[in-house]
Amino acid sequence: MSDGRAWHGNVKARLYERVRERGYESLTAFAEARPTASLVALADELGEEDIAAVQVFSGLVAEAEQSHKVTWLVRGQLVRELSQRLPNGWPAVLDDANRLKVAVALARWSTYTPKTHEERAKKVGDALLATPPPPGWRPLGPDDELLRTLLPDEEV
Repeated sequence: MSDGRAWHGNVKARLYERVRERGYESLTAFAEARPTASLVALADELGEEDIAAVQVFSGLVAEAEQSHKVTWLVRGQLVRELSQRLPNGWPAVLDDANRLKVAVALARWSTYTPKTHEERAKKVGDALLATPPPPGWRPLGPDDELLRTLLPDEEV
């Protein structure tokens, strides 16, 4: 995408046209069917040459705000980051190397957390580090029981 084609034309129309071509009514439904796929993977599936990950996320945020499901989206993005950074699940031991992997996953997640949820996301990260989940824990979607406990569906 170095040639900038993702930013030419009507980005939103192109994004939703691609989603509909794949049989989905919304970008959320498309992403929900791939709960552990990274934003880059979602963008590549929709159009490797002319769809950017940030465009996918922007569309997801807009839909989440409209449907009052931003917390659900935030949990879903944590699932995506953990899946990418900790593919074998939560490490059994938080030694320096594993602590770095967890920190990177949480930091990447925080960059995709809307301002309305930043403080709550920080508390979730702190809680996961203070009281780690069971070794191998790997949430497969935003409705994971532990994630729902740490970040309940109340909208802020």
